Parts: sequence; structure tokens; C-alpha cells
Amino acid sequence: MIPFNHLGWIFKFIGPAIYPPKVRESLCSFLIPLSESASVLDLGAGTGIMSEFAYACRKDLQFTAVDPAEGMLKYTAEYIQTHQGHAETLPFEENSFEAILIGEALHHFSDIETSIEEIVRVLKKEGKLFIYDFDSSTFMGKLICRVEKILGEPGNFFTPGVLEEILKSHGFSVAISQYGWRYTIDAQLKPS
Repeated sequence: MIPFNHLGWIFKFIGPAIYPPKVRESLCSFLIPLSESASVLDLGAGTGIMSEFAYACRKDLQFTAVDPAEGMLKYTAEYIQTHQGHAETLPFEENSFEAILIGEALHHFSDIETSIEEIVRVLKKEGKLFIYDFDSSTFMGKLICRVEKILGEPGNFFTPGVLEEILKSHGFSVAISQYGWRYTIDAQLKPS
């Protein structure tokens, strides 16, 4: 298993370089319709890189980060409220967040189905979900997946189409943007 609890300083330093400018632009576009001072959850946040990129677009938002590794969370910016925890058992009330961000973390979640159920539970009505991850149908995606599994990680990588179907089954509308071997998903809970 990757010792994330001891690698926060490395991820804080190299993490921003992993996010291409086009992904950051997609994130900014995703944030535009959120209400003023909206609550945003950075799930599997690590050192809070997604929140930092989001903050650069919308300084008015209220950021919360959740990650199982306390050693990662201690490197988050001061404007981010942190909680140690797992995607499968989020420590929040129902309807707590207007948006959830997941950057290069979904593949680390142990139980994808339970994690998505928790996401739906804590999202507000018609809440939004932004996911950035590696496409498991590409050479680089397959390579990263294989390395992570060798290192003892769950390696729950998906092709964008498969993840789209999973999210649709949980009541989301989904838009996919492909960036070579990486992709983003901009999803929104449909009105019930």
C-alpha cells in the first residue's frame, strides 16, 4: 500500500504539475454556476490541490477536504477545513455540499458503489460532481493502474463511458471531456 501518510510534502510539491491547464480550465467552468459562498467538498483531497485550483477560480467558496491520510491533510491551505475520513463513510449530514471535487482519487476508493451512494447522500438537491482521473483504456492509464495494484492500491480505474453509466445509475447527468489519457466528468444530480 502506498504510504500516503508520509508523502504529503512530496505531493504538495509535485501535485500541481500533474493537473494540465485544460483540466484546470474545466474545473473553473464547472464552478461558475455555483452560488456565492457555496460549500464544496474535496474528496480524497490529499494536500488539497483541487481546492487550491478551485480557490484560484472562486475565492468565495467554502472548502472542506476529506482524506484518510492525516499526513496529507496537514499540507492543505489555511482556508480549507479538513476531516480525516473515507469516501465510504463521510462524516457529514445529508445535503451538506453544493459540489464535490475528486481529483485523481476515485481509483483509491475501496468500494466505489458505497462511495457514490455517500456522495449522493451529502450532495444538495441538484448538486454537482467533478471528477478528474486516468482513462484505463489508454496505454498510460493501464500502466498507472497496473503499478498502483502492484503497490497494493485498489486500482479502481474506469473508462469514461463506464463511469458515466455508473453515475447515471445514481441519478446524475454526465458530460465527459477527454484529455489524452486523462479525462474529467462534470456531473449533476437530476431533479427527483
